Amino acid sequence: MSETERELEILKEIERNPDITQADLAAQLDVAVGKVNWYVKRLINKGYVKVTHLQRRKLHYFVTPSGLALKLRLTREYMQVSLRMYRELRQAAHQVLAQVRQAGYTAVCVEGKDEASEILRLTCLEQNIKVEKKSNLPTLYTDGAGFAVVWPVHPTLKRKP
Repeated sequence: MSETERELEILKEIERNPDITQADLAAQLDVAVGKVNWYVKRLINKGYVKVTHLQRRKLHYFVTPSGLALKLRLTREYMQVSLRMYRELRQAAHQVLAQVRQAGYTAVCVEGKDEASEILRLTCLEQNIKVEKKSNLPTLYTDGAGFAVVWPVHPTLKRKP
C-alpha cells in the first residue's frame, strides 16, 4: 500500500469513527502503531486532521474541511489509477487470449489469485474461453503489468477440430 493509499484509508477511518485509536488503525491497515502515529501526526501538521483530548489518554480526531478536500482528491486519483490499470490489464488479457485462440485452443489454465488473475478469468468468460485445471493446456500467469503464457509440451487437447 502506498503512502497516498494509507493517508486515504486513515482519513476514511477517522471520518467514519473519530474516536478510533491508533492501535485500531494499525490493525486495520496491517502496519505498526508507530507508522500510524507518523501518518496521523503528518496529517495533523498539514491541517487535514484535528485532535482533541477527551480524557487523559482518549483522543478524538476529526477531518478538517481541507482534509475532506484531500480525501476527495486522493479518492479521485486512486480511482483514475485503478481504472487505467484495469483497462491496461483488460487489453493485455485480450492480447494473450488472441494468441491462445490463434494457436487453436478453446481452454486455458489460469494461475494466480490476485486481482489481475480475476480480470483474466472474467475476460476468458467474456471471450468464451474455458478456464480449466488441466496441465496440458496453455497456462496463463500474471507478470506484473500483463500476462504470460506457458505452452504445454504436447498441445493435443482442447484444440479446435
